[in-house]
Amino acid sequence: MTTWYEYVQKDATHLEWPYPIRYGIENAITADVLVIGGGVAGCHAAINAVKRGAKVVIIDKGPVRRSGCSGAGVDHWHAACTNPCSTVTPEALLAEYEKDNSDFYGELGNGITTYITAKEGYDALLDVEKMGVPVRDWKDEFIGAEFRDDKTKYMFAYDYEGRHIIRIAGGGNIKPAMYKEVKRLGVAIYDFVMATSLLTEGGKQGGRVIGATGLNLRTGEFYIFTAKATILSAGGGGGLWTFSTELKGSFTEPNQTGDGTAMAWLAGAECTMQDGGRGSPGGLGYFPHSAGNAHNSWYACNIVDANGKEVPWIDRKDGRVLKTLSERYRLSAGEFFIFSGGPPTTRREPSLILDLPERIANGEYQLPLYADLPGMPPHERRAIYGLQVGNEGCTRYGIYDVFTKAGFNPDIDMPQAPVMPADQYLYIPWWMGMAVRHWKSASGGVVFDWDMKSNLAGLYVAGVQGGGGDHSTSATTGRYAGRKAADYARTAGTPVAAEKQVAAEKARVYAPVQQNSGIGWKELKAGLCKIMQDYCGEYKSERTLKMGLDWLKSIGESEGASVYARNPHELARSLECLTHITLGEMVFNAALNRLADKVPAVNKTLRLEKGKIKSSEQSFRWWLKPPYASTYAENFAKHSGLK
Repeated sequence: MTTWYEYVQKDATHLEWPYPIRYGIENAITADVLVIGGGVAGCHAAINAVKRGAKVVIIDKGPVRRSGCSGAGVDHWHAACTNPCSTVTPEALLAEYEKDNSDFYGELGNGITTYITAKEGYDALLDVEKMGVPVRDWKDEFIGAEFRDDKTKYMFAYDYEGRHIIRIAGGGNIKPAMYKEVKRLGVAIYDFVMATSLLTEGGKQGGRVIGATGLNLRTGEFYIFTAKATILSAGGGGGLWTFSTELKGSFTEPNQTGDGTAMAWLAGAECTMQDGGRGSPGGLGYFPHSAGNAHNSWYACNIVDANGKEVPWIDRKDGRVLKTLSERYRLSAGEFFIFSGGPPTTRREPSLILDLPERIANGEYQLPLYADLPGMPPHERRAIYGLQVGNEGCTRYGIYDVFTKAGFNPDIDMPQAPVMPADQYLYIPWWMGMAVRHWKSASGGVVFDWDMKSNLAGLYVAGVQGGGGDHSTSATTGRYAGRKAADYARTAGTPVAAEKQVAAEKARVYAPVQQNSGIGWKELKAGLCKIMQDYCGEYKSERTLKMGLDWLKSIGESEGASVYARNPHELARSLECLTHITLGEMVFNAALNRLADKVPAVNKTLRLEKGKIKSSEQSFRWWLKPPYASTYAENFAKHSGLK
């Protein structure tokens, strides 16, 4: 049987590469601030660094105009606590989050970025509004809606009393608006350039970061970026456990393959929580925020079964059945605010009946379930299917546009919910059966302080790299890191790249195109995913974790060393596979390190020092302990760079 690679090698006359290939050509670029990753965080970082007088360069694997998780849009702005309608203060938000016992919000969460988001979220929203993003209901399409404030024309999601989460009227084109502003400010943009490594002073691991190397994904040219400060705002480590997005889609933008975290690790940055994945990788599933559910962008939609029988909503605190739609957006007794439309915890928004899985299993409710949009009041129906689903990056094209072009009418049609195992309707419905294992490990990554600075001089983080996972956190940490990096660059010395480090990286990058045979990137990636699934699954043991590490080492020395590429696209995918070997090793080592603690009392961090893994410990909520102040407000006032 002829393989795809053999077929292409035999007859590639109809598969000519559309760009001139210039392997080995070097391009030297200098800047005050280098931003790696031009998504939401990267754009805000660049804009705010320029405002501080810095010369800024952005590089991105995709086109900055639409790159990143929000390239297709955003539907709501979380934690806009300082907006004039909010009853939730940043301090109240943090106090409630810290009561939570889950890793996501509790002791292993991140107080720095959560507070920055709560404190600057509304200001960041005003920034994008000035860039031309329609945030408010200026057209008065929702006059009279319970979620609308007629004075400000803001519209709110999830919590109609707290009013700290703002629906975006026209969030589908937020990235083009930001891109236009970045261009207006004179930021140098390098689209389709993949960062491959961080440059350090003297080429030493653990030294000051002075820029990065890059590969042009169209021409194959090599880039040497030197900068006084570098902001890492690349995405999380997607695709470590699941190779085929055709099976279940992807919550993150496919270009987000963890390059930033791997580069920082190899440069000597301290990292944490890389082992934080949850769930089982599984096989089949559905796109996140998919059609016909009652969570996240669809919150709090009516749900009916195959016979039209409505599934009740309840107050999660006392189990009381809620009789009206309005009650689904209201607080339980003793609660201060609804967190958001995310995964369930013990103190969250109202939900579908908790015993729904059992009732489906015993036949009381018949599958499939449907989202009963026609049964909702017009304003609420249009808010879900026009504002939320219409602007959310994960649903704009895969759901909203596809359904609309096919003739779907939310006034009369009901989208079917995915036919999943019964328990998934309640417990992980917002992932729609996706057990996206990299979600928590993406929330881990580089350790940073109240300046959003890593342990490496000159290296700052933002967005997912800065412990955040949603749009507003990316925006606010980008603003913050942009200011801090620009201030640092003002007094930093002129960077000089070490020739030996550059030459070694250049040789590594081009190794796959020097080979005519071996293994293709798809086969290599599929094999790496199986290693993660088999040896770092839901149930971990010292033996299986060590076996996984051995496998990764073996693959790196054999298949990884023989991966070959025939054009810049395949070269980039091959380098991503090598990145995943590094990320996999980080995850296995982090899991082994944490496994040693039967009852964790501290958070563990790891870093490379002279090629050896060093482990350190952080006390829980270290960001409010010496040398830092004991309150969020004091730390923010001291470190934010705002007057």
